[in-house]
Amino acid sequence: MKLALALTERSDLQKRLDQLEERLQSNALVQEGEEPAEAPASLLTELDALSTRLEDLITRINLTNANTVADGLSLTAWIAKRDCLTKKIRIVRRFLNTASQTAMRSRGSEIKIRPTVTVRELQKGLDDLSRELREIDARIQEANWSTDLL
Repeated sequence: MKLALALTERSDLQKRLDQLEERLQSNALVQEGEEPAEAPASLLTELDALSTRLEDLITRINLTNANTVADGLSLTAWIAKRDCLTKKIRIVRRFLNTASQTAMRSRGSEIKIRPTVTVRELQKGLDDLSRELREIDARIQEANWSTDLL
């Protein structure tokens, strides 16, 4: 199995577990004399099986990521780099959105609001970070599709 397929399965298992949690909650209580729509014991058995499969898959994915090297870095390092860059881009983008706002003044004597940075320069830097993020993500995706799961 390729790493990319394992990642897809992991995502599917996580969604199924979320749905299973909702189904369990919906069948936790019933009116006296009534039966639940689904048997909680059966749902709990399914929960055990899905949790065990997910745990195994996550372990194998993490081991594969740690042992797979692409362009001199492990996939784990590339993923960490991508995650941190994504967060940095989000923070800078929000900052730029705030710095780009203009305050409306009804009279010339009101206080002027000005940005604390040169928005254009910072936007160019953000564009460069976004390009870098796309390149990192492409490296990770390429490795995911060419690497066998351990």
